[in-house]
Amino acid sequence: MGKIFLVVPDAPVEEVAQLKSSRTLGGRGIRLGILDNSKANADHLLNMIVEGVKKEYQVDSVVVKRKPTSSRPATDQVLDDLAKEADLVISAMAD
Repeated sequence: MGKIFLVVPDAPVEEVAQLKSSRTLGGRGIRLGILDNSKANADHLLNMIVEGVKKEYQVDSVVVKRKPTSSRPATDQVLDDLAKEADLVISAMAD
């Protein structure tokens, strides 16, 4: 009987330094931007992420932009609007 070789695709856990941000928002809350890629259930996933962020951080506003289709990039207008209205942007995919 021949030998069977198993390959386990797990990489060893690397030790990493803890990153600490020195950036502040000047005492105000986050202006959170959401880019929905229009895939099925992406809105549900993004809503869960927003609720999680709100539990951990002060969120002053949430602006949501949706791409017309997941197969095309966001328009320059959508990206410009997010850049103006948000301190950070979260995007996610789902199906």
